[in-house]
Amino acid sequence: MLLAALLPATTSAASADVDPRVGLGAGWLDAQQAISGLEMTAHRDRPEGFYVASNPGNGSYLNSDLAFSGNYAFSGNYNGFNIYDISTGGNPVLKTSVVCPGGQGDLSVYGNLLFMSVEETRGRIDCGTQGASGTVNPDRFRGVRVFDISDISHPVQVAAVQTCRGSHTHSLVTSKNEPENVYVYVSGTSSVRSGQELAGCANTAATDPTTSLWRIDVIRVPLAAPQNAAVVNNPRLFTNSETGAINGLQNSPPTPQHPSGTNWSPSPVTNQCHDITAYPEIGLAAGACAGNGILIDISDPTNPKRLDAVSDPNYAYWHSATFNNDGTKVVFTDEWGGGSGARCRTTDLPSWGANSIYDIVDGKLVFRSYYKLPAPQTTAENCVAHNGSLIPIPGRDVMVQAWYQGGLSVFDFTDSSNPKEIAFFDRGPINATSLVTGGFWSAYWYNGHIYGNEIARGFDAFKLTPSQFLSQAEINAAAAVKLDRFNAQQQPKLTPGLSLATTAQARCVGTSAYVAVTAVNDGTVPATVTLSTPYGSKTVADLAPGKQAYQSFNTRAKQLAAGTVNVTGTATIGGQQVTSSHDPAYAATSCG
Repeated sequence: MLLAALLPATTSAASADVDPRVGLGAGWLDAQQAISGLEMTAHRDRPEGFYVASNPGNGSYLNSDLAFSGNYAFSGNYNGFNIYDISTGGNPVLKTSVVCPGGQGDLSVYGNLLFMSVEETRGRIDCGTQGASGTVNPDRFRGVRVFDISDISHPVQVAAVQTCRGSHTHSLVTSKNEPENVYVYVSGTSSVRSGQELAGCANTAATDPTTSLWRIDVIRVPLAAPQNAAVVNNPRLFTNSETGAINGLQNSPPTPQHPSGTNWSPSPVTNQCHDITAYPEIGLAAGACAGNGILIDISDPTNPKRLDAVSDPNYAYWHSATFNNDGTKVVFTDEWGGGSGARCRTTDLPSWGANSIYDIVDGKLVFRSYYKLPAPQTTAENCVAHNGSLIPIPGRDVMVQAWYQGGLSVFDFTDSSNPKEIAFFDRGPINATSLVTGGFWSAYWYNGHIYGNEIARGFDAFKLTPSQFLSQAEINAAAAVKLDRFNAQQQPKLTPGLSLATTAQARCVGTSAYVAVTAVNDGTVPATVTLSTPYGSKTVADLAPGKQAYQSFNTRAKQLAAGTVNVTGTATIGGQQVTSSHDPAYAATSCG
């Protein structure tokens, strides 16, 4: 375990007039750090077999995306994946490593199934490390792998669904009408493979109705028989509703060059989606599709339908999307430079390589503002908007986000037109003089902690700390929200939680044993709290945040065996009635 006292030198924003992220010293595993509004609770280097010490930015061993289920975090890597036990929250422990090359290695989890994206031509059906040479190779795999993780120590591949462009990313979609199935929306951004390798693949123009371009793939996975997973549809989400042309959105860059005066990188041409974030609870998805951001109806998971599309002359590549919890806003990201370029320099405008925040008004996307990491980075740091998730602060829209070597940024976009940063963490560049690919691929909130997958350095855990922007009560309220699983591209509805700190203590008053029960409202709204014991109960109505309910119950006995009491709290948070129940224990005691 790497103790906080042994972490590299860290500076804080609290006492600095200049942003402490500017001028941080370089280093692979010993770079200087700057932090505000957060505490790093742990860092774990990439395990053996998942890095090359002589080349930390080796593209075959990069950390990629994260998924979570129960007490485990699943860390993707271009060479396979690692599973961490996060039952203690801030102190992850490596549980399992699986070598299975193919990149990107983006992961999602549902029940006992783990899904993995594969797009590189070296990927093999058998997860072998020898690669798959040649233009056509029957052993090659590009698509979505499905693993059975019932035994978390020994994941077993049970299905491997091939697709024509592989799977750069994927998104899980569920429906209340089909609890027996889970759907996988596949976003393929790589080249189209030969039809000799996979029947039906065609790298042809939009006039060919069978072309493998201008579409996504939909895989149906029967939960009771995942080995039968198969592609069931190839929706044409970019079709012009008037002409029927399947290439109906942005087919060329809006100008000959990017507004920066450089060549477009990547090219904002919509013949694919890079990422689709599904929000099944509201029946919508948001697609970041190279040259456009789109809003999608997923009420029928097999047949998604585009509802709206927007474009932006500042956007080089629509990359990913996140809804707010109410489903009334979408934050899109622009991966200008493809993630490998330095795009947070002092010369880069706040509208380049940034987030764009849209309100959803009458089913249409309405632009409100940009948000970009406010601290400039060096030319030796790949930096641009990347993956993040909501933090369930009651009454606010707050998101944590990865910015590659720009670190992670927590920002409030409650006012869609005026987003503001409220916390951050950053390291210096991996190399002071040349750009080595690294930084946070993703940063997600899960059950009271923030976890980041650092491309070249490993796996990090953080917790929020009180500041002028965020109170301890708000942090407690967020920590009270518990999820069974989390996949960033399968966004869940975050149900508010009520935070109560409870204790029970046995004590003697003369020769009588008493049970003293305390409950402190650690949340942000008043709550009704009931203390229940075998010896009586007490209810306190409208217990204010920060206040406590207390009662000492007389057992009328000299001897008291160990036991538990019950504390129940109810409150209205965000218009919903929320209940929290706790069973604190007390020890046995003898009073004469």
